[in-house]
Amino acid sequence: MSKPGLTSLKPGEHYTASELDSFISTTEAVLLSTNGRQLFTESDREYKVTQEFDGFFEHSQETAEKYYHEKKVYLVEKV
Repeated sequence: MSKPGLTSLKPGEHYTASELDSFISTTEAVLLSTNGRQLFTESDREYKVTQEFDGFFEHSQETAEKYYHEKKVYLVEKV
């Protein structure tokens, strides 16, 4: 199931933790996992991309402002 050189993830597709690790190491993106801190603990565990977003809002405590970040965000859950 190896997908070398991933440049994006597709909702509905399955990826191993190893593939997600490689993707996030080489891509400007954010991964949200329903598996908490265990996303990269088992390299062969599979995850399904359930949603994709074009960006997100973040609140800065220092400036009390809200900022929109144009960065791909993927929600993944273990299969």
